[in-house]
Amino acid sequence: MDFRSRVALVTGGSSGIGLAAARQLSARGAHVWLLARDRAKLDSALADVEARRIQPDQRCGVVVADVADAAQASAAVAEVTAQAGTPDLVINSAGITYPGYFQDIDLAIFHQIMDINYYGTLHVIKAVIPAMLARGSGYIVNISSLAGLIGVFGYSAYGASKFAVRGLSDVLRSELKPLGIGVSVVYPPDTDTPQLAYENQFKPYETKALAGSANVMSADAVAAEILRGVSGGHYVIIPGSEGKLLFGLSRLLGNGIYPIIDLMVSRAQRSKGQKA
Repeated sequence: MDFRSRVALVTGGSSGIGLAAARQLSARGAHVWLLARDRAKLDSALADVEARRIQPDQRCGVVVADVADAAQASAAVAEVTAQAGTPDLVINSAGITYPGYFQDIDLAIFHQIMDINYYGTLHVIKAVIPAMLARGSGYIVNISSLAGLIGVFGYSAYGASKFAVRGLSDVLRSELKPLGIGVSVVYPPDTDTPQLAYENQFKPYETKALAGSANVMSADAVAAEILRGVSGGHYVIIPGSEGKLLFGLSRLLGNGIYPIIDLMVSRAQRSKGQKA
């Protein structure tokens, strides 16, 4: 996809990977619209995105909405469509997480994470897809996670939501491709975002130990790989060499990866006991 003069809608566009992608899209000549819940953060992000424009006629804007609410998501897409036209590209980057031991995570948190990460993605797609189908073209990018490839200790709520995004994306890829709509699913590793800083305070000891010395990618680097993948029409986009290695190992080993995970968890728990 050539992003010049395309209309791009980025959810979760006020920070993190969403904002990084929006900045890069603007720098490639796209008309960029940001969707998030916080108007002040959106206005600040919009100024950043507008500063990257390369053409005087590029139009950028913001829309305040909570994607967990289907009516708000639909109204937001309608507003963007009325002002800029049917989006050519939608990047579903809105998401939250809350790590912890399964037994300690309140049920309400499971619902909240699923509402935003999965249903938020679904609501935006449901709102935009009729016009894309009528036009016969469009591209949807869904952000899953490496925790949506392999169950990661400490991420029972988050991982389930990202596996759901993965499953939805797999079905949409098959159904929408013959109708002219492209789909990509992204599996980012730990990324240097405000969300990562927030979740670090809740991670169980084992989760931190399993992460070990894994590199944390910048949001800009992740966004660059996303846009490169979309340009190439790649369905699976895995930013970073470590993520690609994990993906390859999971495919190669199949169920054989579970004994390895069990061994790593056991070592982390022994280390935790020694430090107690």
